Amino acid sequence: MDLTYTPEEEEFRVRLRGWLAEALPALPPKPSPADWPARRAYDLGWQRRLYDAGYAGLHWPVDAGGQGATPTQHLIYLEETEKAGAPYVGANFVGLLHAGPTIAAEGSAGQRARWLPPVLRGEEVWCQGFSEPDAGSDLAALRTRARRDGDHYVVSGSKIWTSHAEVADWCELLVRTDPDAPRHRGITWLAMPMDAPGVTVRPLRTLAGSTEFAEVFLDEVRVPLTHRVGAENDGWRVTMVTLSFERGTAFVGEVVACRRVLAEVAREARKNGRYDDPGLRRRLGRLNARFRALWRLTQWNVGEAQRTGGVPGVGASVFKLSYSRARQELYDTAAEVLGPEALDLGREWTRDRLSALSYTIAAGTSQIQRNIVAERILGLPRGR
Repeated sequence: MDLTYTPEEEEFRVRLRGWLAEALPALPPKPSPADWPARRAYDLGWQRRLYDAGYAGLHWPVDAGGQGATPTQHLIYLEETEKAGAPYVGANFVGLLHAGPTIAAEGSAGQRARWLPPVLRGEEVWCQGFSEPDAGSDLAALRTRARRDGDHYVVSGSKIWTSHAEVADWCELLVRTDPDAPRHRGITWLAMPMDAPGVTVRPLRTLAGSTEFAEVFLDEVRVPLTHRVGAENDGWRVTMVTLSFERGTAFVGEVVACRRVLAEVAREARKNGRYDDPGLRRRLGRLNARFRALWRLTQWNVGEAQRTGGVPGVGASVFKLSYSRARQELYDTAAEVLGPEALDLGREWTRDRLSALSYTIAAGTSQIQRNIVAERILGLPRGR
């Protein structure tokens, strides 16, 4: 892994910094965290600015509408946008980081032409319909059914923890199309329009008071066969592609954000005197080392994805397992530095600390990640 930068890459960095310096002051004020329609409009507006400037889908393949940038350019982009305080993907994250890359890797030419440009232009939002009330970590136990009726699937069931469902246009949806097949072999990946008759969305309020998740109930929802990505009953394989993006490259920008927060925590500790505690200094030092190591692992994962056709490998599970724990430790340390102020939900670090609790569950629980590492990397026998 070459960690040096070429003159062309440094030129890219300078050009990006210049554009950010002009674009960010022109942004409107951020909307209230509780106003999801306004947050959708804000996030889509930023995405459109990126598209017009040639930075949308920077690392996506050119034939998928992206810029075909190198992995190093992608990492430079993430570093510079985070350092500049640019908006993150927000409500666009499923489309840009999960569904879009999956369709780019697995979709037909027509599907790529239909769904990818609106994501890149900031015109459509996607949500993820994978987990179910009785099939969270055991995703293969999903029970939402889809039966064929002419040129449509008719879908009935329910999903839970559906990210941004209340403002989404499309849902990457997993359904069971062959109830008699073995669990992993009767699943199909569909793109479902969220305004279809029979779709009911009920927002869920999180510990921090936000509503970015929802329950989704499906009552005889008709989805055209042309909205199937991959072959019927091959959805588990397509899903592994989606999850590899979710675990391997979707968190890349957040590593940069955590390194920034760590520096802010250290500054706050120096200001309020808690930095005098040698135990706290050791924790800050260990966290700094962990996030530096995670950034190097990120570079390796992104480079590996490029070498293997754009899909991250099982190393993504190593990253996700380590990152989710490091993030929780970071915000636990931030709470120690804040002292009693850590109870104030008005503080961003307090809200992020509550959010961090979900990272050992989201994108596959830590227990699932350990099984993947044990079986697919270390070659250990499957548990019974």
